[in-house]
Amino acid sequence: MKSINMLKKLYLPTVVIASEITVLYTSKLVVSSRTIIWLNKKEQVDKMGELFNKLTPMSIGQEEMKKAFMNKNFEIIGLFGPTGTGKSLFSVIYGIDAVLSGEYKRFIISRPVVDVVTGKELTAVELGQMYYDIAINYLRDILEGFIEWSKVSELIKSGKIVFADTHYLRGRTFDDSVIFLDDAQSIPPESSIEIMMRIGRNSRFIVAGDPVFQKALGVERDGATVVREVLLGEESAKVVDLGLKDIIRPGAKRGIRLLIETRMRNRKLSDAEKNVIDTARIHAPDADIVTVVEFIDEKKQFNIESENVPDALIIVKEGYLGRLIGRGGERIEAIEADTGLRLRGVELTLDFRPLVRAIHPVSWIHRHIADIDFAGPELAIKVYTEAFGAFVGQKGFHVKFLDAVMKKLMGVGVRAIEVEEEKPRRRRR
Repeated sequence: MKSINMLKKLYLPTVVIASEITVLYTSKLVVSSRTIIWLNKKEQVDKMGELFNKLTPMSIGQEEMKKAFMNKNFEIIGLFGPTGTGKSLFSVIYGIDAVLSGEYKRFIISRPVVDVVTGKELTAVELGQMYYDIAINYLRDILEGFIEWSKVSELIKSGKIVFADTHYLRGRTFDDSVIFLDDAQSIPPESSIEIMMRIGRNSRFIVAGDPVFQKALGVERDGATVVREVLLGEESAKVVDLGLKDIIRPGAKRGIRLLIETRMRNRKLSDAEKNVIDTARIHAPDADIVTVVEFIDEKKQFNIESENVPDALIIVKEGYLGRLIGRGGERIEAIEADTGLRLRGVELTLDFRPLVRAIHPVSWIHRHIADIDFAGPELAIKVYTEAFGAFVGQKGFHVKFLDAVMKKLMGVGVRAIEVEEEKPRRRRR
């Protein structure tokens, strides 16, 4: 109860709030502390059906997201990706627009409220009126600059917008409704399925979550991850995976990079990893070392004998690689001599190509990687067909090795995807 009382005093700063969105009009800039989206209209949209149609996607993932909403064959839409990609914005705008246009009678919003100090999900019974105040503030932040709040408030008063606590849905049925579950990573998978069971006639279900960066530490099978897997096998469902390239707001990317760095610095180290860090601090005291990951056992497990693969990686903050290596490599060579390990240094950025290049058994494979980005709970690596076999390796050992190292380093698995390389067209004479 103590944490709840603290939350009642400062409920906005201590509650997990959805990703931020900034709204840009063609004529003026409106800041609402959320993702950058263009609305191709000088004034706010009031007419039925126009609110959602005026949202212009600013990435390939957002284009796919909008197409999914507009395709009526999909009764269930799953949106999974990091903060700042527009998951909440597109979902809320669609739901309100669907009610305003008369396509659906109600827009049901279900979103967990989490105490970030204890990690406990708080209920409407525990918080009372404050639960609905939090929900209203969440909605206002998203809609600022898009539609007059008085119109949204009227929809709430008339029961056309409803806030539903995930804990108290049994026995309810939502007909002629759009149901939106946000922050699915913060609730048990069973709660997400329970909400799906409430879908009635002529209704649509939208679920959004971040299965990588916003899930609780130490939780491998969070709600967003499990629900995504379930929806991938559903014929009438559409899963849209959003990655780092779909983040529009620069601040969100910086926040994710700092979050990855924080988790790496806090990861539990083995004795061998501690020894490498201690030795590196002697020979390279001005190198900002984030962490060390050692993978000798993983090399043995997957028969990795390539000389291209080191025994451990030293991850340093961006801009500090030269200080770790030293002029002519004398610093890292000294660290190798003292530890007896083959080492390689990598800078921590959101470009994971150098990281893959540093540990993959095939030295030239990086030239055949089309793209690396998050897709659901995994790091998806797209490789051109001509080199896909070399990337995967016999019995899949190369990609299994990458998967094991990345899980050890970041808690994220790896999935290889084969893609065709687009060849440049010849000009006609």
